[in-house]
Amino acid sequence: MAERPGIVVTGASGRMGQMLIRTVTASDRAHLAGCVERPGHDWIGRDVGEAMGGAPLGVRVTDDPLEAFARAQAVIDFTAPEASLGFAALAAQARAVHVIGTTGFTAAQIAALEPAARHAVIVRAGNMSLGVNLLVQLTRKVAEALDEDFDIEIVEAHHNRKVDAPSGTALMLGEAAAAGRGVDLAAVSDRGRDGMTGARSRGHIGFSAIRGGDIVGEHDVIFAAAGERVVLRHVATDRAIFARGALKAALWGQDKRPGQYSMLDVLGLG
Repeated sequence: MAERPGIVVTGASGRMGQMLIRTVTASDRAHLAGCVERPGHDWIGRDVGEAMGGAPLGVRVTDDPLEAFARAQAVIDFTAPEASLGFAALAAQARAVHVIGTTGFTAAQIAALEPAARHAVIVRAGNMSLGVNLLVQLTRKVAEALDEDFDIEIVEAHHNRKVDAPSGTALMLGEAAAAGRGVDLAAVSDRGRDGMTGARSRGHIGFSAIRGGDIVGEHDVIFAAAGERVVLRHVATDRAIFARGALKAALWGQDKRPGQYSMLDVLGLG
C-alpha cells in the first residue's frame, strides 16, 4: 500500500467507537480520516480528540457520513443494524471497504446488504477477534466429530448495556455447530427456557445469555453427554482485541473484489 488508507469510524462516541479511534490513530498502517455521529449529538463539530477528553486529533465529528466516506478508503462500523444498512449503501457509493462489527441483524437485514456488496467490499462478523474465530472453527470440527448423544449448549456473558441476545458471537458459534452437524440452526435453535419446558430435545442447540457489570465477552460451547463433557471457551478482557481485528479487516479489504467476506476470510481460515 503506497499510502496509509484513511479510516472513518461511525458511532464515534460509543465505547467501541472510542476504542477504534485510539487503535486507528496509534497505527502506522492507517490514518483517521473521519468520525461520524448521529444528527443532534453534542460531539458534532468538535475535534474528536478533545471530545474524548484528550489532545486534538485534527478530525472533527460530523453527522454527514457520505461526505466523510468520500474522503476515506474504509469505514469501521459498530453501531446498530438499521444504521449499518444505511452506512453500507453510502460506503458502496464511495467504494470504501465497510467493516461491520454490528450485531443483532435479522436474516432480512443481512440479505439487504447484498446490493452494497456488489459495488464494495463488506467484511461482516459477529466478532472480530482472532481467538473467537479460531473457536468457531474448533466448534464446527468438534460438532462434526460428536454425534447427537452430545447435547450442544452455548453460554455467553456480556456487560449490562448490551442490547441484543444471543450475542453475535454466540450465533456464529451456533451456526458453526449446526454446520458441523449438517443441520439448519433455525430449525434446531433452543432459546429462552422458562417454566415447565419439558425434556431437552435431542439434537437441539441451546443458547443462554448472561448480562451484568462490565463483562467484555465470555463464550462457552458445551458438548454434554452421559458421563462426560467437552467445553470450548473464549474469554475477552479488553475491547482492544475487537478494534485490532476490525482494523486488520479494513486493511485486508483494500485490494479485494467487491463482495461479502467474514473474519475467517481475513484470517485465511475460510
